[in-house]
Amino acid sequence: MAERIIMPRLGDFMTEGTIAKWAKASGETVTQGEVIAEIESEKLNYELEATRNGVLHTLAAEGDTVQVDVVMAYLLDEGEAPPEPDAPAAAPTTSASAAPARTDTKPSLAGTAVPSTPGARRLAVKLGIDISEVTATGPRGRVIEADVRGHSDASTEESASTTPPGLGAPASTTTIEGMRKTIAEHMRRSIAETAQLSFFLDLDVTEAQRIRREHSANADDTVSLAHVLIKACAEALRRNPKLNSVLAGGTIYHYDEINVGVAVSLDEGLIVPVVKGVESMDIDQLATEITALAERARTGELRSGDLAGGTFTVSVLGSVDGFTPILNAGQSAILGAGRSVEKPVVRRGEVVIREMMTVSLTVDHQVIDGAVAAGFLRRLQQLVERPAAIFK
Repeated sequence: MAERIIMPRLGDFMTEGTIAKWAKASGETVTQGEVIAEIESEKLNYELEATRNGVLHTLAAEGDTVQVDVVMAYLLDEGEAPPEPDAPAAAPTTSASAAPARTDTKPSLAGTAVPSTPGARRLAVKLGIDISEVTATGPRGRVIEADVRGHSDASTEESASTTPPGLGAPASTTTIEGMRKTIAEHMRRSIAETAQLSFFLDLDVTEAQRIRREHSANADDTVSLAHVLIKACAEALRRNPKLNSVLAGGTIYHYDEINVGVAVSLDEGLIVPVVKGVESMDIDQLATEITALAERARTGELRSGDLAGGTFTVSVLGSVDGFTPILNAGQSAILGAGRSVEKPVVRRGEVVIREMMTVSLTVDHQVIDGAVAAGFLRRLQQLVERPAAIFK
């Protein structure tokens, strides 16, 4: 029986992906576990594998951008005909499944089918244009690339009229698109849907720096101060589990497993792969996993699920003293950390030089009260300033 192959959701906020390449041609026989397609999203590339043996029947072409959960292809039994466009297909046996048969139409950003060429659809996605708003001039009423470019030019001219009074023509303009557009949408959603409140605390990291340098000298992977901070966060979350939660649809979901999103800076913007089960890792395992995730992020080789499932996030920006992080949509808390610098501090009535770091905790006040946030920070401070337990 025909099995649908849908565009997979590779991250919490992914809405569409592009078929970069079909590794098998339509009509070819494939085996379970064999790579059949290469998928590109705003933040990663992914090799899609066949979930069973069968004959591949593709509905979308290479270069097509397909919305999440929309059918791209079918896996058929030998000699089986593909389903009719409106006929229901068998329920998928795994996360890979499918959608309606291919036509020359493509769902717009709003979800309405719009007759258009593949080139026009790709360009519309690149420019952040809702293709349903573009006037079609192509054959049979299809939107072509020239229509999308014309619409973009008209939009640019229209937006120019909104330039603040007194300013002349800009030196250049930049369209918010790709990863930057995705980040912008996530940030707007986060601010709109949460009641964000931030707390600040200075941590003495002198002892943590000394121990982690000694430890790294005999370890396979260097343990950084960021790794120490993330492990300390996991331990503090075990003591303060309310922060390890997600708010969705008016319900707060609490989790025992601690999945920490780790912000990684790329040229295109910020990406947040997730380290799963931090509470069960020792510091060396954590350092190895974070290093591998960061490398996959920089090379565009993150796997399915690497960007999903976070319950807490840590963002370290080592070039500033401190900053106020913005929550990832749904999560209840995020910790931001600045650089560590030597400062004069008072200890037992004397001024001494210590290495200090400012951290900032942003919480969703709908979920987390101030006393709970303060309790988390107190525990974090204890762990970082007396870090021997982290290196056991």
